[in-house]
Amino acid sequence: MTIHLPQGPYEPRATPLDLAPTGAPLASRTVFSAAHVVADPYADVSPDSPAAVDWDATLAFRRHLWSHGLGVAEAMDTAQRGMGLDWAGAEELIRRSAAEAKAVGGRIACGVGTDQLPPGPATLAEVRAAYEEQLAVAEESGAQAILMASRALAAAAQDPQDYLDTYAHLLRQATEPVVLHWLGPMFDPALEGYWGSTDLDLATDTFLQVIAEHPDKVDGIKMSLLDADREIDVRRRLPSGVRCYTGDDFNYPELIAGDDRGFSHALLGIFDPLGPLAAHAVRVLDTGDTKGFRELLDPTVELSRHLFRAPTRFYKTGVVLLAWLAGHQDHFTMVGGLQSARSLPHLAKAYRLADGLGLFPDPELAESRMRAFLTVNGGNR
Repeated sequence: MTIHLPQGPYEPRATPLDLAPTGAPLASRTVFSAAHVVADPYADVSPDSPAAVDWDATLAFRRHLWSHGLGVAEAMDTAQRGMGLDWAGAEELIRRSAAEAKAVGGRIACGVGTDQLPPGPATLAEVRAAYEEQLAVAEESGAQAILMASRALAAAAQDPQDYLDTYAHLLRQATEPVVLHWLGPMFDPALEGYWGSTDLDLATDTFLQVIAEHPDKVDGIKMSLLDADREIDVRRRLPSGVRCYTGDDFNYPELIAGDDRGFSHALLGIFDPLGPLAAHAVRVLDTGDTKGFRELLDPTVELSRHLFRAPTRFYKTGVVLLAWLAGHQDHFTMVGGLQSARSLPHLAKAYRLADGLGLFPDPELAESRMRAFLTVNGGNR
């Protein structure tokens, strides 16, 4: 039956893709999905209140990702870190998810930052201490640590040397190799000039210097600059044994597929809604079938570029809408009220693109929920 979207009438897909969990691990690439959190819709909170999380639904979604062989990247920006989820909520999320990962045998890596610091300027010593506190939580939980870019460090650092000194200190503290995360200002404007320069060539040199000086403490890097050429250049300059985890939600198929000089692993927010399809595609790649891998993932790029279009930091809204339409949660409510961050036409197009890809396990459920959403938010037209 036709559904009338803001872009015009649309005939929903009748059958989904057959992407049942296999439980088999992925072989040729290490793949993490940065997972969203599910809000408690019945909590009496305001956008300024601490996040009220539906823990059962949040952990169930992580089990869904693990069941397809994906790793979970926890408490990252996809989980609304710094955009509705404060450190207290992130700490509980890390501890709960790490315990769940241990129970089911799932792989997990957790974001380590400085967001417990109070608003306002911080000294470099305070930034280091905040990082150390969160690093201890991640390691005590049994999760791999992801050293996230810090707004406080971006504000406190005076030059590249401040970054080199801070990261050297943290890497000496880490008991196991970590993932270094370079998040670009399109995801968080407060990170403009990270690594000590707005010149990306100079910033890249500083980033690589950190790794070169501590290769035994760096498992890999995650680049989220939406710049495929720069990622490939950095990937080719990494020390042997240090992985590149693409965070490029615009160009991930080509970066994961790679070339005759290497490839990227993945740590991606788009693999939250694409989880089952992404896992299936990587299993095809495991057989050496790069063409088949690209045929599966290339058609998803239009959806990803739509969800992550500027202002990119609000991509979480589309991700959570798709989780609701797919039946992973019972509502479309987000911590911090972020469900209002994207327009009705934007979200309707996200539905159409996702449905066209066959991402919804129950297309009729997705259609009925989208009809209700259109009625509430746009009226009957």
